[in-house]
Amino acid sequence: MALRIGIDLGGTKIECVALDQAGVEVFRNRVPTPKGDYEATVEVVKSLCLQAEERLKTRATVGVGMPGALSLATGLVKNANSTCLIGRDLKGDLERALGREVRLANDANCFALSEAVDGAGKGARVVFGVILGTGVGGGIVVGGEVLTGANAIAGEWGHNPLPLPQAEDLPLPACYCGRKGCIESYLSGPALERDGGNLDRYEERLARSLAGVINILDPEVIVLGGGISNIARLYANIPGRWRPYVFSDRVATKLLPPVHGDASGVRGAAWLWNRSIAET
Repeated sequence: MALRIGIDLGGTKIECVALDQAGVEVFRNRVPTPKGDYEATVEVVKSLCLQAEERLKTRATVGVGMPGALSLATGLVKNANSTCLIGRDLKGDLERALGREVRLANDANCFALSEAVDGAGKGARVVFGVILGTGVGGGIVVGGEVLTGANAIAGEWGHNPLPLPQAEDLPLPACYCGRKGCIESYLSGPALERDGGNLDRYEERLARSLAGVINILDPEVIVLGGGISNIARLYANIPGRWRPYVFSDRVATKLLPPVHGDASGVRGAAWLWNRSIAET
């Protein structure tokens, strides 16, 4: 049985799934993340992978979804909210521990890939996956492949300025990145709470922000993830609200909820090996 293992390396838990050739889940386990302990984290990932292979009696490819990204200059982890990973050779250390190539990607990219391969965006050539949760992130999948970008920041729409700020959007709120008026500072879960849960205002801001994505990327499907993706009215209301801001006489882009929900990140990590297993 051809096997793909995916690891979701989160701040509080590390989750492992194994998918067969058809994408059917055949193994799942999760354990607490060793807080602030890099070496122990590498060992936990190794242990989960070997446990899956022992249970299923076959060797697997391994993909890892992680906070932050690998620097294209150094190959080391950057921009991770799990700070013990920053500046570490996570890819190299995992490859040495497991004795094989390991593919790593930002967790938002993994979410987008999962939904593009066999989720809400299945069959679409261009999919934009959005994370609306504690922060605001995104990932781009083109032709079944994650777009990383020249600076390893493709899809980081949350740190663009909110388009067309209105009087009610002022003063521009400070963002943790050091700038003001970032999309994340308006559209994250905490931002919605600070605004008293005003969904009408939230929808207008989200529509303007996604219209900017459509004007540049023109995806066939936008999939929402994160806790805010569970608000059903967004899917009915946002497409009508983004229409005035999209530079087209009609907007064919679909806004959809995720098929795999919270499991999309770890499934997407497994799908980092989404071409034929024969390539391994």
